[in-house]
Amino acid sequence: MNGATEVRAQSGPWTDVDGIILLDKPEGLTSNAALQRVRRACRARKAGHTGSLDPLASGMLPICLGQATKTSGLLLDADKTYGVRIAFGTRTTTGDREGEIAETAPVPTLDMELLRGIASSFIGESTQVPPMYSALKHQGERLYRLARKGVEVERAARHISISRLEILDVGSDWVTLEVACSKGTYVRSLAEDLARACGTIGHVVSLRRLALGPFTSAQMHTLDAVEQAATRGSGLESMLLAVDEAMPGLPAVQLGLAEQASVLQGRTVPAVGPGASRVRMYGVGGRFLGVGRMSVEGVRVAPERIMVDVSVRPTALA
Repeated sequence: MNGATEVRAQSGPWTDVDGIILLDKPEGLTSNAALQRVRRACRARKAGHTGSLDPLASGMLPICLGQATKTSGLLLDADKTYGVRIAFGTRTTTGDREGEIAETAPVPTLDMELLRGIASSFIGESTQVPPMYSALKHQGERLYRLARKGVEVERAARHISISRLEILDVGSDWVTLEVACSKGTYVRSLAEDLARACGTIGHVVSLRRLALGPFTSAQMHTLDAVEQAATRGSGLESMLLAVDEAMPGLPAVQLGLAEQASVLQGRTVPAVGPGASRVRMYGVGGRFLGVGRMSVEGVRVAPERIMVDVSVRPTALA
C-alpha cells in the first residue's frame, strides 16, 4: 500500500507522544498490526505509518506518533533501499514466495560479471507496470482483490528511478542484491524484469527495507525492544526521534516571537528563505513550528503543517 495510515486510540490511559520510532518490522506481521503494537507500547493517542510493508517483507517501518503523523506524507515520497533475494527458474502468481508457482523455466549459467552488467542497465529513469498483486485501485477496487478473483486489468506504466542496483552474491539459480529506488517502485516487478533480462523467470524470496529517506537501518529498533522498554518503564524516550528529523533536506527558516504567534494561528508571515520552496519553520528557542511554503520572492512563509507544541534541540537549525 502506498498511503499513509493513521489510527487513534479509542479508550484507555493514552498520552500525547510526539516523535518517530524506526521499527524493524519482522516478517509475517502486517504493517497495521505492527503499528498497533507500537502505539499500545507507547500509549500514544495518535499514530500512523508511512506506507505499508508486505507481511513477507521485514525492515524499516517508520511509526509516526502524535504530531509526527503530520509529516508522514513527506516520507511517502522518500527514496527507499531494499535488500532482495531472487530465485530464478520459477514465476509465481504474486511475484514472491507466497504465491503459487505459475511457470518454470531453465536457468542459464550465472556469474557476477554477467549480472553486474545486466543490473547496470536498470540504473536511471524508466517506467514500470505495477503488478496485479498491489494495493493500487481499479474502478474503486484494489488490484490484489481482483487478482485473487482471477481478473487481470490493464495497468498504466509509472515513472520510477533506480539510483543503485548492486549485486551482492550469486548462486546457480539465485541472486542477492541491494536496490535504491524512488517511491512507487515495485521490487517484485523489478525482480521479474531482472530475471527476464537474464534469460529466465524469477520471483522474490526475501525482501528487507534497509533505509527510507534520511533514515538508515542503524537507527531501527525491533518490536521486542520497543515492547520490553515499555514493560520496564524506561528506554522508550531514547527511541523517539524528533519530528523534524523526518525532513533534514528542507531548508530551515527562523521566525521571531511575533511571527511564531501568527504562524501558529495559520497566518502567512514575513521570513527570509529560498523562494517557492517548502521549509522547516523554527521559533523562539529552536522550537519546531512545522512545515511552511516560501513565497516566490522568498520573503514570506505560509504554514502548511503546524506543530502545536513540539520542542527540538537548537542544533536542528544547523
